Amino acid sequence: MTLRRPSALVLCTLALAAALTVATSPSHARPPQRPGADADLVERGRQLFLTGCSSCHGVTGGGVRTRNGQFRGPSLRDAGEASAYYYLTTGRMPLPDPGLPPERKDPAYSPAEIEALVAYVGSLGDGPKVPDVDPDQGNPARGGVLFRQNCAPCHSATGAGGALSYGRSAPTLSESEPLQVGTAVRTGPGQMPRFGRDTLSDAELDSVAAYVRYLRDPDDRGGVALGRIGPIPEGFFVWLVGLGALVAASVWIARRFRDPVSLGSTPGGAGFADPADPLEAAPPGGLRGEGRDGP
Repeated sequence: MTLRRPSALVLCTLALAAALTVATSPSHARPPQRPGADADLVERGRQLFLTGCSSCHGVTGGGVRTRNGQFRGPSLRDAGEASAYYYLTTGRMPLPDPGLPPERKDPAYSPAEIEALVAYVGSLGDGPKVPDVDPDQGNPARGGVLFRQNCAPCHSATGAGGALSYGRSAPTLSESEPLQVGTAVRTGPGQMPRFGRDTLSDAELDSVAAYVRYLRDPDDRGGVALGRIGPIPEGFFVWLVGLGALVAASVWIARRFRDPVSLGSTPGGAGFADPADPLEAAPPGGLRGEGRDGP
């Protein structure tokens, strides 16, 4: 009897340890949901996340490290709904290769799937939510001022994008929807800084979104848009083309007036005698026998 009690205790201990191991393993662990989250929607998002995102971001969204200590994919614990919405609706995620820079393309998920993934990523932590952006309530003129102050150094004054350091570039905003503008402003994807409400209020964000929407089809009252690449490149283009046209015109005029053929050297031309015309071919004294005495 004394030998059976340790055996039973050992078996109970092993069973409890196995249960704890299964419950806490990454494949079964589930992050706590935020209050008010739709449980069914979050669960659908979790299933999609495990299929298409966990290889880089981990099964619980904590990120995955490679053998050399580098992150294969960053943690999404505090990324929030806004970040997930931006990357998924612009097609920047998922990436076929973690080493590639995220670029805009068609979304890989349907709107319903994106909604579920956004809900799941939002349930992982306390990241920023998707903001309420209404460009109809904004002032495009005021948004233009804010855009030139905060966004034009990277995206250019016309939203055409521009080069950044380390071989990166700021994307064009020609296809950006108002909600994508709002989520990018609130999360700061890539090298873009994050603009909180202390920097840009919700009303100012509406105005910036209204201005970006205006840039998609602006009223070019100044003439030809020239690709809307900005005032400095456009001015350089005008100077280059204008001066080039003046130089070409000057060369053409100089060659034309230097060549006698262009001044009427052909028969009948102005300024030169036509040998077929007896009046023009006569010597200065006139025709022989006219206006002179004697032979």
